Amino acid sequence: MPSTALLTDRYELTMVDAALADGTAHRRSVFEVFGRRLSGGRRYGVVAGTGRLLTAIAAFRFGDDELAWLERERVVAARTLAFLADYRFSGDLQGYREGELYFPGSPLLTVQSSFAEGVLLETLVLSILNADSAVATAAARMVSAAAGRPLAEMGSRRTGEHSAVAAARAAHIAGFGSTSNLEAGRTWGVPTFGTAAHAFTLLHDSEEQAFRAQVAAFGPGTTLLVDTYDVHAAIETAVRVAGPRLGAVRLDSGDLVHLVGEVRQHLDALGATSTAITVTNDLDEYAIASLAASPVDSYGVGTRLVSGSGHPAAGLVYKLVARTDDDGSWRDVAKRSADKAGTGGRKWAERESDSAGVAVAERVTVGDAPVPSTGRRPLIVPLMHEGEPDGAALGAAGVQAARAHHTNVIGELPPAAFRLSGGDPVIPTFVERN
Repeated sequence: MPSTALLTDRYELTMVDAALADGTAHRRSVFEVFGRRLSGGRRYGVVAGTGRLLTAIAAFRFGDDELAWLERERVVAARTLAFLADYRFSGDLQGYREGELYFPGSPLLTVQSSFAEGVLLETLVLSILNADSAVATAAARMVSAAAGRPLAEMGSRRTGEHSAVAAARAAHIAGFGSTSNLEAGRTWGVPTFGTAAHAFTLLHDSEEQAFRAQVAAFGPGTTLLVDTYDVHAAIETAVRVAGPRLGAVRLDSGDLVHLVGEVRQHLDALGATSTAITVTNDLDEYAIASLAASPVDSYGVGTRLVSGSGHPAAGLVYKLVARTDDDGSWRDVAKRSADKAGTGGRKWAERESDSAGVAVAERVTVGDAPVPSTGRRPLIVPLMHEGEPDGAALGAAGVQAARAHHTNVIGELPPAAFRLSGGDPVIPTFVERN
């Protein structure tokens, strides 16, 4: 993987420059990632991007090209360039498992290292976790609105090329079954899909020629796009060409609530009772919910998914919460500004459930170590030790593990979590000191 060292803000390096000069750079420190609130009045958030982050941290190295550019631009002093040349993150990361749910104040990630090592990671950590968690949270809401019907991610053309791969990964963790993005399939093992766009129909002299070419290439089980011209004429042609065992038809425009019902009736009248209907027209969780009573078999979601359904960043922050003094003793630290006051100290978290296994509270404890409690599920797991990542969180296997974990924990939420209207977090967060 190419170096990720310059995927950062300049002030991360200038802070290290000044801290090396005054001798505070090597103070042991604890940084914490959390959200003060859930964006968009959502009831819960979904952690995503952890596996990508661990890989990116391993590649956070300043090579000759990076150092030469920093020197040429006079970003930092020579002493700091020497420090960066030997930089390797050697600290510890702990936090919520990928696919886990979170709430305001949840300590999603804790970074323990020297100040210099930890502060350099701030921008990288937030750029990955904010984007991926926003997509995963939107995806989870769409999955619940779909009520068991399959969803496919197809937003690559609506975001940056690397963001598209990350979005496909995050959506799969949150329950989407497949993606149109081939790199997401190769890198992260997300199942891929795709047949044809309107251009394929327009290429041919007639819609029938296009359908015949597609069926000849992929068999009658393929999905035919039927809204290039007249939908009902296309359905007649599609069934005539592929037969009543046509796999599916796709609708990408129109008043879907009414159109889907008409298409179902038309297919059934032609004997294509097993032909599925998939829709792909600028969907979000609200549009999907509006189709709940319609005979839709699957959904394809693009723009709204990769943009977090209107909330492209999860609103997570990265703050120093504890550090040592010169004598080695620990001190809790936090901002005290009126609207952004924080809680200092190393934190541990558990999810409390009732006797039926339904989540009722997020319990966050400030202290040096967790205090075991009955009836609560510990949320903090080791992610990186002395610079070495947890191998189980990496690669395609890590994605599948995160997907399975998400499937388990989403079932702990009370029914109110799945309301699409804005509101308070579905469970409260309580912070206490041990």
